[in-house]
Amino acid sequence: MDARLVAWARAVKARQRPKHPVLWLFTDAQRLPDPMPAIRRLPKGLAGVVFRHDGVAGRAAMGRQVARLCKARGLALTVSADWRLAEALQAGRHLRGGRGPRNRSGRIWTSSSHDAVELFRAVRCGALAVVSPVFPTPSHPEAKGLGPWRWALLTRAQGALALGGVTGGNVRRLGPGCRGVGAIAALG
Repeated sequence: MDARLVAWARAVKARQRPKHPVLWLFTDAQRLPDPMPAIRRLPKGLAGVVFRHDGVAGRAAMGRQVARLCKARGLALTVSADWRLAEALQAGRHLRGGRGPRNRSGRIWTSSSHDAVELFRAVRCGALAVVSPVFPTPSHPEAKGLGPWRWALLTRAQGALALGGVTGGNVRRLGPGCRGVGAIAALG
């Protein structure tokens, strides 16, 4: 766990007082096959989990384990690619590119966003937009990354979470408009 990233998140939470978690662990079947240890280390009251493990055998069973741990630790949970599983787990949804219905559930929803159109759709759906990739990342080695200037320009009107290569060493480059961070390695 990146201690400088956690310290940054605590400062953002104290300064902005957001209603949503500031840190989001994105599960990843290849880079974080067993997310449970990482979830156990997440700071209470500051973090959430985006459960992705799409297409993995036993995903529903793993989702139930993740949901129990998140509930016990007071962590938000969103589920990608399966609204039925999200409902069964009493979790929010993680949309892809802002594609989905309007959030009327009362739960936090998140959405990936890679450009202005997807960011607009995510906000219109009532989801917390996660704009990526900000910096080069092993998850998407072919993607160059937006960089802090383009990320800030894209998100200035809406505010968003940053994902992709964000660490405690570079998060401050994103400026005061950054409402939170999603990560795999930095929180894993």
